[in-house]
Amino acid sequence: MNKKIIKIVIEALKYLNSTLKNPELENPSEETRIYGLKGSLDSLSLVTLIADIEGKIAEELGENITIADERAMSMKMSPFRTVKSVSNYIEEKLIGETNNNE
Repeated sequence: MNKKIIKIVIEALKYLNSTLKNPELENPSEETRIYGLKGSLDSLSLVTLIADIEGKIAEELGENITIADERAMSMKMSPFRTVKSVSNYIEEKLIGETNNNE
């Protein structure tokens, strides 16, 4: 599932970058920095990215999740640092949602 999530995050970054024109986001990979120290996005752009990712998760995976929740905001290491870290966080949330619904 993680590869699908990574693909969704990268597609959302590319879409967002079509308006931002940030050279660091032209060819995103798992290691692309998103937010925080040396991150490519400001807080407003991060909110836009999160909304896009949540929409794509619902559309492509049929799961409605909230990524920017209290847990994410209280973590010592932000899950929004890189494509890989946000993808891992989303996967954890999806697994948790699945387990809670059983």
